[in-house]
Amino acid sequence: MPLVAHTQLPTFERLRQEGEEIVEPERAQQQDIRELHIGLLNMMPDAALEATERQFFRLVGACNQIVQFHMHPFTIDGLPRSEKAQAHIDAYYEPFAKIQQDGLDALIISGANVTRPRLPEEDFWTPLMAVVSWAKENVTSTLCSCLATHAVIEHCYGIARTRLPAKRWGVFAHKLTDRSHPLVAEINTRFDVPHSRFNEIFQDDMERQGLKVLAVSPKAGVHLAVSPDGFRLVFFQGHPEYDAISLMKEYKREVTRYYDGDLAESPPFPENYFNKNLRHHLTGYQHQMADARNNGLAMPKFPEALLLEHLDNTWRDTAKAVFNNWLGKIYQLTNQNRRVPFMAGIDPENPLSL
Repeated sequence: MPLVAHTQLPTFERLRQEGEEIVEPERAQQQDIRELHIGLLNMMPDAALEATERQFFRLVGACNQIVQFHMHPFTIDGLPRSEKAQAHIDAYYEPFAKIQQDGLDALIISGANVTRPRLPEEDFWTPLMAVVSWAKENVTSTLCSCLATHAVIEHCYGIARTRLPAKRWGVFAHKLTDRSHPLVAEINTRFDVPHSRFNEIFQDDMERQGLKVLAVSPKAGVHLAVSPDGFRLVFFQGHPEYDAISLMKEYKREVTRYYDGDLAESPPFPENYFNKNLRHHLTGYQHQMADARNNGLAMPKFPEALLLEHLDNTWRDTAKAVFNNWLGKIYQLTNQNRRVPFMAGIDPENPLSL
């Protein structure tokens, strides 16, 4: 059901132009429909800040529950911001204090860039853990993405992530390990998910601490897992929110870093993403890039237009189904008159007993 444009956040207009159903507050007030209030703690760097808004808003808005979705983006201290990005945040994001006062039915926490060897050394660690601690007591379910998954699992279960020999980057096939869990009801038993990370938390370590692993790739590892109670914390190691072009944009940024001298070698292609013909064209582009870099020439134009028409999204339907299941369960567990963690009579240690 529709997203409600309850603020002037530009993402609402951008999604409306893409064909998404966006409801104005006046119309929403005239509808006799339940509301769900969902927080988005957006920690992504400036280049991906607004794209991340759109990606998660799309997945929420695509759900078919009979409900109005009110999205509440916010962020935390400890994340460096450009003047432009900070202006966007100041204009359209809510203070965490207001989030705490008003309450949420659900919370999504995005990934972030890191600069330190260990996550607890990051400037954003303490503010992030303050949000996590509040959410554990006051939000029905929190969904963590990528870096947030690693940080919350380390904080809650003491499992530090492991640095991989090379970046896990591309689109990978996954299979369900537990078909009975409500989060994966009625989804394909095999499905794709993009990954983009240098670190991993392994299945054995998760299961040793009582986490329930729901979807795994033999090449990319765990994608989907949940806390021991089955619902309060949901963990993504992959990026099901990505658009079809997201990995291409990342590849373009890596190529630019190579030209600028930040990388010693030209970046590899994301796995299982560019088809054979695109890899052939990009190999030629890499040679042009290396020649320009070595001879002080202008950076050759990235062939984005050529790539766009050949990029496929093979994960969105499954991502929508998982979000639909997640928000559907939250709809059942929350009180329609006020935002509370659980309805009366629900055991917070076993919320799936409803």
